[in-house]
Amino acid sequence: MKLNAIERGDGPETVVFLHGLFGRARNLGFLQREASQTFRTIALDLRNHGDSPHGPVSYPAMAQDVLETLDDLGIERFSVVGHSMGGKVAMMLALADPDRVTCLMVADMAPARTQQGHGDMIAKLDAITFPSELTRSGALDLLEPITGSRAVTELMAQNVSLDGAPGWAIGFDEITQGISLIEGWPDSQAAPYDGPALFLRGGNSNYVRPEHHALIHALFPQARILTLEGAGHWLHAEQPRPFIATMMAFLTGQDV
Repeated sequence: MKLNAIERGDGPETVVFLHGLFGRARNLGFLQREASQTFRTIALDLRNHGDSPHGPVSYPAMAQDVLETLDDLGIERFSVVGHSMGGKVAMMLALADPDRVTCLMVADMAPARTQQGHGDMIAKLDAITFPSELTRSGALDLLEPITGSRAVTELMAQNVSLDGAPGWAIGFDEITQGISLIEGWPDSQAAPYDGPALFLRGGNSNYVRPEHHALIHALFPQARILTLEGAGHWLHAEQPRPFIATMMAFLTGQDV
């Protein structure tokens, strides 16, 4: 499956950015703009998200989508930065095709089941009856009682089509059917990825817990696990400057 891609920069090395659940490529635009001063950068809409095609959910399939898209763009080797669900896709890429991944950065995610209650929220979102006409402010009012968070509401509203008959513009049914797989982590017989890896967790987040550290090091022996204090799961948005500083140091081979 060929994914929608946003390209910036023309450096000799490539960095790929992968967003989280219900996100899209442009949500990582500020990270991409910073990295594009040094690298060729590609931000992708993962399947069922943004302007990419829809299809059944699995991490091997999503990783294969990325590889097929990069093949189409003529990119052989690349570094990858992934947040949340995109972090799991990034991990799967490194395990599935390690020779192509120069280095791996995962933002607030572990190779484990991370049950965060998305199933309950998705069931409520699935029960929404969209009115015949809807404005953006109306969409925010419709979603916020369900999400309970303005930030999550803003994220979800970008996935609602306001043209014609309002409704979901993304592969919402496929996401709903695959949420257990999205929150999980597949059994893998792949050899560990022995390249450089950085797992950056939010200090106020419980997505990467102490019991996950052994799992991370088993699959990614060279991994460093660092904490960005004063940030939760959306660490790149909550603490953008220290996140970018850490990201650029890692991608350019400096000490972090």
